[in-house]
Amino acid sequence: MSHEPGKSAFSWQGKKVFLTGHTGFKGGWLALWLASKGATVRGYALDPCTDPNLFTVARVGIGLEDIRGDIRNPATLEPALHDFAPEVVFHMAAQPLVRLSYEDPIGTYETNVIGTARVLDAIRRAPSVRAAVCVTTDKCYENKEWVWGYRESDPLGGYDPYSSSKACAEIVSAAYRQSYFPVAKLAEHKVALATARAGNVIGGGDWSLDRLIPDLVRGFVLGEPVHIRRPHAIRPWQHVLEPLHGYISLAEHLLSPEAAHYATAYNFGPHEDDARPVEWIAEKMTTFWGDGAKWVLDPDPGVHEAGYLKLDASRARADLAWTPHLHLETALEWLVQWYRAWQAGADMHAFTLAQIAAY
Repeated sequence: MSHEPGKSAFSWQGKKVFLTGHTGFKGGWLALWLASKGATVRGYALDPCTDPNLFTVARVGIGLEDIRGDIRNPATLEPALHDFAPEVVFHMAAQPLVRLSYEDPIGTYETNVIGTARVLDAIRRAPSVRAAVCVTTDKCYENKEWVWGYRESDPLGGYDPYSSSKACAEIVSAAYRQSYFPVAKLAEHKVALATARAGNVIGGGDWSLDRLIPDLVRGFVLGEPVHIRRPHAIRPWQHVLEPLHGYISLAEHLLSPEAAHYATAYNFGPHEDDARPVEWIAEKMTTFWGDGAKWVLDPDPGVHEAGYLKLDASRARADLAWTPHLHLETALEWLVQWYRAWQAGADMHAFTLAQIAAY
């Protein structure tokens, strides 16, 4: 369903893609999708950080070359990238959790800021690379808790270590673009670099700690009531395939003759009416799950988290013809079906690919 740049047929067949973070939730889905399109994928990441995890459950590794390493370590990162000679790099490896960033701020900054700089620096010395997509987050904006969506031109910021580390990653990316990959000299250096900012992604195979959907699923599977921290917090929820569709389309545009136009930042957010409160999600999930699933209010709200956050994805719509395909209710149904299939012992590699194909 991707929008083809210049309307010519774009093919991923045989395209070499270097993907950091392929053992993670979003990275695993992207790896499967790219491999299903015929791309030759080399993944570079640490071991999966949860058990169970999407990488193992959906057997993501069978469709790609799986290399384990830390993006902070140039001794392993540089050869992994250079020897492969990729045309496209997707940088998704990150410390992605707000609450963990409070516990390990230095590790969060090292991974999200220095790690991003290491990846960009490796790209700088890799003559094969033509397109690079650095994935950050909707939380990179200075959150004013206002009701309209943030645009790519709004000020970056971040209240907590995670959010600010992602704003830093955006600044690092912009500095590398201006210093080493300037748009005006694309014909000389040949690297089109863009960043992608997406909201709260949901979907099958996410077992992260301190995330609403995985917390609900864990409780439902165990038959225990799930404690919900901030029932009124509103987030731009979207199925994981929505932003990934955006990242893939963005990379295709970065490989097009008009690449210079697309070497910038893009928001990928859901339909306006899909910015819903936590309570609405919890109610829908318990209904779809059945089996007496229920949630209760957690009296301890924990650390500071944004109450309201929404993205304006007008630029992605105008430039990439990208729009969300799945309304939130459908996204929740799909993810419940995924976890139910996993519970029933289904072939989750085939099931995950089937959801990608259905999308």
